[in-house]
Amino acid sequence: MPPYLLEAIVRHGTPAQRDWAVGTLSLDTSFRTTRAQAQLVSAPSRSAAPVPARVTGILTPRRTVYDASTGSLPGRLARAEGAGPTGDASVDRAYDGLGETYGFYADLFDRDSIDDRGMPLVASVHVGDHWDNAQWDGEQMQFGDGDGELFGDFTASLDVIAHELTHGVTQFEAQLVYQGQSGALNESVSDVFGVLVKQRALGQTAEQADWLIGEDLLLPGVRGTALRSMAAPGTAYDDERLGGRDPQPGHMDDYVETLADNGGVHINSGIPNRAFHLAALALGGHAWDVAGRVWYAALTDPALSSTARFTTFAQATVRAAAAFDGATEAVRGAWRGVGVAA
Repeated sequence: MPPYLLEAIVRHGTPAQRDWAVGTLSLDTSFRTTRAQAQLVSAPSRSAAPVPARVTGILTPRRTVYDASTGSLPGRLARAEGAGPTGDASVDRAYDGLGETYGFYADLFDRDSIDDRGMPLVASVHVGDHWDNAQWDGEQMQFGDGDGELFGDFTASLDVIAHELTHGVTQFEAQLVYQGQSGALNESVSDVFGVLVKQRALGQTAEQADWLIGEDLLLPGVRGTALRSMAAPGTAYDDERLGGRDPQPGHMDDYVETLADNGGVHINSGIPNRAFHLAALALGGHAWDVAGRVWYAALTDPALSSTARFTTFAQATVRAAAAFDGATEAVRGAWRGVGVAA
């Protein structure tokens, strides 16, 4: 959940909505600080010891979901790996979403969990009081129930679950610094793989997909379709309580220079998001088959700096695209379409 959206609710929401937004911002700050600290001590897998050999050749997740409604984290054990549905929709959606994301990375990239070393996937649901967010804190996932008026339960959106877990992948790979353009790339990479996990689960081609992030979160009465649109940044919502029109740009001509939001990491991520969308459409078929593999190769490229700017990342994707017939010009053209030289 972008902080600028929550700040808008503080200014324009009802008294109750303002209180919930203030509480969300406070909790978000705590979790993001924890995540930043975790990234500092996480050794990138590219420079760490070799990945242990697979004993069986079959990758399987190790999921544990907790109920944090009592207030403490991680909370009460609600569902462990292999256990059946609990009847708590939040618990079961979190469990399934962790599995879908794990399976995506395992099947496509032979990646064994977030760190590629079999890291257990831990999640807590019912976190906070009317908490409007879901976050990866560097070690585990947390999901809020939403405020019940503007936003619903954050386990309802598979792309949001995969988005947050991908922050973990980035933590163990490129470690993109959460500031300015590298921070916007950090957010964009999470959107890219978040939407790909959803598209794969639905069996959609690039042409069939809606390219929306968080469309399952907005409750009836909110004027909008999602938190973000990768196909058309700036069109996801237009609601006074959310600050009016979605502020994301889709081209470098409209890049937002700001000190807020860590230099606009959630706003300017619309530019690389649209580049991926354009590349996926140009390549056709399932977006994870070629475009997704290109972006993953760029993210795991040892030459990619943690402070990479858009141009640097674009060049990494062009290098990776050379491994696929006809992909180089499609990828280069996609970046050109958003005003980034590649």
